[in-house]
Amino acid sequence: MNVVHDKVWAIIPARGGSKSVLYKNMVNLGGRPLISYAIKAAKECKSITRIICSTEDKRIAGFCMEQDIEVHQRPDRLALDDTDLIDVLIYTLKDLEEKEGKVADMIAIMHPTSPFVLKEHIDKCVSMLVQNQEAQSAQTITEFPHIFHAYCQRVIDDGWVRFRFPDERKDFYNKQKKPKHYILGNLIVTRSRTILDGREIYGTKSLPLMIPYPYAIDVDGPYDFDVAQWYLDEGKVHIPNMKSD
Repeated sequence: MNVVHDKVWAIIPARGGSKSVLYKNMVNLGGRPLISYAIKAAKECKSITRIICSTEDKRIAGFCMEQDIEVHQRPDRLALDDTDLIDVLIYTLKDLEEKEGKVADMIAIMHPTSPFVLKEHIDKCVSMLVQNQEAQSAQTITEFPHIFHAYCQRVIDDGWVRFRFPDERKDFYNKQKKPKHYILGNLIVTRSRTILDGREIYGTKSLPLMIPYPYAIDVDGPYDFDVAQWYLDEGKVHIPNMKSD
């Protein structure tokens, strides 16, 4: 694998199909298509040297080209509900490497459903990887409400509700006793060799970047759009220079 070590590519995986919200990546949020937030953050990030949208959809491709974003056509077989993101990334990078003879050292994965990722988050994750060559990736993480903790989660078996981790629940029954857990802040910057050689996104050595909880929102269903809009309207998140048309 021929790696260009001073390059960082942003890949925006954006398929056209969505069951939770029709054409989710193009639905309006704050006066703009949802995908435009990922595009804006990648464009303004000083670390990013190339932005690529992976899609099978003509409408999404057309919008990206209007925004001067490079489009990489993905086959329909990699645009299904159960398609694994790692397969999309491998296909994209291998195809580009075959055509161009090289790939960037780092890949910033910019999910369209993560509108509040900031350019500072990307730059910091890149910087962390530059400073730590042993690391395979860097990711944003955040704290979350206590009731979401793994030891508070339930499953349903034969119609009965039980704790997913009953033994741990007995030992760590209150907030003060539970071990600290975090959730993904919805940005991953990973090395291309982690993807192509290891067939993984995070690897086993991933560096953490803590961010505030509101910036980690994942806009997946109709209610999520309402929450994200409220965050914008109430100033709970600040997206510089993002004004409604």
